[in-house]
Order: sequence, then structure tokens, then C-alpha cells
Amino acid sequence: MTTLLTITDLSLEFKTERGTLKALTGISFDVRTREIFGLVGETGCGKTVTGLSILRLLPRSAHITNGEIVFWDKNLLTLPDKEMETIRGNDIAMIFQDPSSSLNPVFTIGSQMERVLRQHKGMKGKAANERAAQMLNAVGLPDVKRMLAAYPHQLSGGQQQRVMIAMALSCEPRLLIADEPTTALDVTIQAQILRLLRDLQTQFDFSVILITHNLGVVAQTCDRLAVLYAGRVAETGSTNDIFNNPQHPYTRGLMNAIPKPGSRGKKMQAIPGTVPSNPGMVQGCPFAPRCEFVMERCTMNPPALSNVSEAHLASCFLIGEPDN
Repeated sequence: MTTLLTITDLSLEFKTERGTLKALTGISFDVRTREIFGLVGETGCGKTVTGLSILRLLPRSAHITNGEIVFWDKNLLTLPDKEMETIRGNDIAMIFQDPSSSLNPVFTIGSQMERVLRQHKGMKGKAANERAAQMLNAVGLPDVKRMLAAYPHQLSGGQQQRVMIAMALSCEPRLLIADEPTTALDVTIQAQILRLLRDLQTQFDFSVILITHNLGVVAQTCDRLAVLYAGRVAETGSTNDIFNNPQHPYTRGLMNAIPKPGSRGKKMQAIPGTVPSNPGMVQGCPFAPRCEFVMERCTMNPPALSNVSEAHLASCFLIGEPDN
């Protein structure tokens, strides 16, 4: 596999009335062709803002202070706005957690899909209608003609999310960013959407960044992942490596919090404390106040990512220690 996207040392802050909020610090990872890469972590860890940074869809209060986002051979952060507009939709697409807020309630599904095709591919009339029907059929929606004529409120949540996937893939992007695409759906529909994403990824030959807090989703869907905590990469590697050999105390805490078979009636394990409200103001490791292994140096300087193995890294001073 070749590298499709490389994020290097990405840092971002928000300017607020109360001062500067550092949302991302030194984020680095890469996404390869034909893989599903997971971004995992608690709410507020920087997953979504990382995805929005790739597409340069950040609010005006956000400022990228350092880093590069290279898609193929282009640094997306330095591209002219007009060139970036051609990349959005055509080369990189994004779907969000709540499909009902992404679809316009006053236009039919067909008219919204045809508008996307007209804007990005220059397709009109019969050609656009046929392409929209083809994509709705590809995502497994029944009675495509009726679906094209339907309004968003006439569809279930699962059907709406299938429409969003069809719309995002209609322009044949090379990268799909899926931001919590199953959170608003029940468990059965979640499983169907995840299987659909995996099948479509194979069929249409694109890569996926799957943003989620659900480790079960990651385990059954992703090839590799990065665990984010307080705007930093805590651990990154293959899904097998991280699930079978988690090295960062935060990753271990997340794993221990997953309900196990036969644990009915037993007390759930939880990570004590809360995520820092402004991680950029923390002098040392942002996880130190919650970590059972904290040492003095953890409160002085943040640890860099260290190799557990060639393709498995974690940002913890314990990496390489004999008892770790």
C-alpha cells in the first residue's frame, strides 16, 4: 500500500473571549491507500477537528499554528482556496454523525444528489439522475425511484445515512472521512452501515478515516488506528497490535472499560478524573493527573511517541521499561 495522506506535527488553537484554547498539539499519522484508519478517543480529544482540518472546514476562531497535511503530493494547508474547493467532494469527502442535519429538509434526495454531481462533476439531467440512482442502489436502498423522489423526513435514520454515504461516494473520492457515522443509529443498523462501508471501500477502492469513540466499531472495521487524548496522539499502530498489546495507560484504561462477557453484576471499570479543559496549558503529559503509573517527570515534560515495534508507537515514558 502507498501513502495517501500524511499529517505531520499538526497543532491548532481556538481564539476565544477567555483566551487561547489549544485543541491539537503535534498530531502525526498517515493513511494508506485502500485502508480504514480509525481515530479514537473520548469526546473533546480532537478527533472531529482533525477531520475538519483536513478539509479546511474550520470555524474562523480556529488557527493552525504548525504542521502539514499532505494529500498525495499536495500540502492542503497551503493550497489556494479555489484548488481546495475542487478537492472537497471530488478527492476527499466527509459524512457526519447526524444525517438529518446534513440533508436539506425542503429538497428531495434526488435533487440534492444531482446538485452535488452538477457542482463537482458537471453532470446534469439524465446523466446525473442515473448516477444518483446507481449510487443509491450501491448502498442497498430499495425502490431507488421512490427514494430519489423522497424528502429526508420520509426516510429512517439508517436510510438517511445510506443516502449520505451514496452522496459522498458519488464523485468517487479517494478518501472518505466518516465522523461517528453510526452513533445516532441502533445497534443492528450500526452493524449494517459498518459492513456497508467495508464492502463499498473494497468495491470503489477508497480509503476511510473512521472517527469514533466506540472501540467495538474499531475492532471490527479498522486496519490501523490512532488513539487521541487531549489533542495529542497517545498511541498508534495496527488494530491487532493495539488491542492485543496496548501500551499507553489511557489506551489500557479504554480497553478495561469495555464490558466483558460474563461481567454481568460486576462493577464497571472507569478511568478516574476528567479530560483537561485546556490541554495546551498542561506542562507535562496531559494524562498524568489520571494515570496510575504517573512519575515526577510525567508532570514536567510531555513524552514523545516512542517505538513499541516498527509500526506501533505510544507516547509514554514507560515504553522500553522492563516491567511495562
